Amino acid sequence: MKTHDSYWRLFSSIYKKDLTLAFRQRSEIINPVLFFIIVITLFPLGVGPEPNLLARMAPGIIWVAALLSTMLGLDKMFRDDYLDGTLEQMMLSPFPTSLTVLAKVTAHWTVTGLPLVLMTPMFALLLNLESEALTATLLTLLIGTPLLSLIGAIGAALTVGLQKGGVLLSLLVLPLYIPVLIFATSAIDAGSMSLDYSGQLAILGALLAGASVLAPFAVSSSLKVSVS
Repeated sequence: MKTHDSYWRLFSSIYKKDLTLAFRQRSEIINPVLFFIIVITLFPLGVGPEPNLLARMAPGIIWVAALLSTMLGLDKMFRDDYLDGTLEQMMLSPFPTSLTVLAKVTAHWTVTGLPLVLMTPMFALLLNLESEALTATLLTLLIGTPLLSLIGAIGAALTVGLQKGGVLLSLLVLPLYIPVLIFATSAIDAGSMSLDYSGQLAILGALLAGASVLAPFAVSSSLKVSVS
């Protein structure tokens, strides 16, 4: 029982520390949200205000914007801790590194993914999304954005020791994001046509469950390679 309590205290302390640093450096919160807003508002201006066209394009627009917005903060997920030596101390502690990784990924999702989920209903009217499609969009984002953070953490761990690893990080992560994008947009399309999309949600949920278990260990191994 004491071990479980100590694990929880470690998780909560790292999670709170990352959130505190994010709120002090508000650009980490503002930049992804602002990018999300700009991308979604520019599409109707670029393709025209025709409602049916916007409704057909809305799933891809929202998910591409969310995907790219999530990537903005990946480079700094482990970078600051690596530069000041905190990451090495965390890896030398008796606690599993995977727990530290999970706390940092959760903090990253809270700062970047959760605001996008909360803001999506506001843009539903702009893109002429119907209620069924909006429900599917919110569900896919709620399941898919944590998955993006978990996958992105692997790329962030592999490139943490590189001075200019942003481009390499994008090349590593983007191909892994494609299945998430495909199933999420497919679910929204099915919802817009009043069809059942539980299969797509089940696949996204299975991917999230698998990534929640495997990704922290993959990130831990990647960090050991990068730090050494």
